[in-house]
Amino acid sequence: MGREDKATWKANYFTKLTSLLDDYPKCFIVGADNVGSKQMQQIRMSLRGHAHVLMGKNTMMRKAIRGHLEKNPALEKLLPFIRGNVGFVFTRSDLVEIRDKLLENKVRAPARAGAIAPCPVIIPAQNTGLGPEKTSFFQALSIPTKISKGTIEIINDVHILKEGDKVGASEATLLNMLNISPFSYGLIVEMVYDSGTIFEPKILDIKPEDLRVKFMEGVRNIASVCLSISYPTIASVPHSVINGFKNLLAIAAATDIEFKEATTVKEYLKDPSKFVAAAATAAAPAAAAPAAAAKKEEKKEESEEESDGDIGALFG
Repeated sequence: MGREDKATWKANYFTKLTSLLDDYPKCFIVGADNVGSKQMQQIRMSLRGHAHVLMGKNTMMRKAIRGHLEKNPALEKLLPFIRGNVGFVFTRSDLVEIRDKLLENKVRAPARAGAIAPCPVIIPAQNTGLGPEKTSFFQALSIPTKISKGTIEIINDVHILKEGDKVGASEATLLNMLNISPFSYGLIVEMVYDSGTIFEPKILDIKPEDLRVKFMEGVRNIASVCLSISYPTIASVPHSVINGFKNLLAIAAATDIEFKEATTVKEYLKDPSKFVAAAATAAAPAAAAPAAAAKKEEKKEESEEESDGDIGALFG
């Protein structure tokens, strides 16, 4: 009877996972290390109506996905990332919004011996309130201390753990004695799947402005290469036309060749003072704007002073 129940449970799990893969175009693969059942329940509640969380054994998840590849071959991209303690968060909502909700649901936790530090840990300079008999813990970790009013005082801030360090027994004991819970645990987004494409979560932080800058950098690089090898493309032709026009102006300036665009250049070459006058005319409007603003500010201050003076005269 128990074997049938297990088989039924597996069949229901496969059906549920394949149904979610069909119904939701987007999902996160999330790591669930150090996430307890109570915290998982809170996460599910916070995502209710926005996303669906499904955990399970890796072998079952892989088997369900492989059995569904005929219908949706793009799901094969998920398989290499189903390793370790992971699960799925399915959604139709904005990926950034759901990612932020997941990051908000973290719980503070003490340092345990053998755990890997997810972030740096710094013990601030403080009076610990501990008696002198605990000095050996601080000495073992080379933490400078002194005895102040019968208790141990840490003299300087101490960087006790770096990100990725393994927490030792001494570090864990000392942090617990100081009531410091340095770590926060929750579901960690490891990979993102969106309509057949899988990518790292940092891609979600790319803004349209960043894409525009990168695109323009690529265009400039292509234009430079094309100009160097004299291979015309859409990116390089405008530069080629401008360079050619500059060459024409140079030839016209050195010869008697005349055309409309070269007339101004020749006039400036004959009489450079015209160029100086044109430059001064162009600079005048730019300089006038700050001057006008300053004048307006001075006028405002004068009016305020006059107003204050009238008040003084009224009560004088």
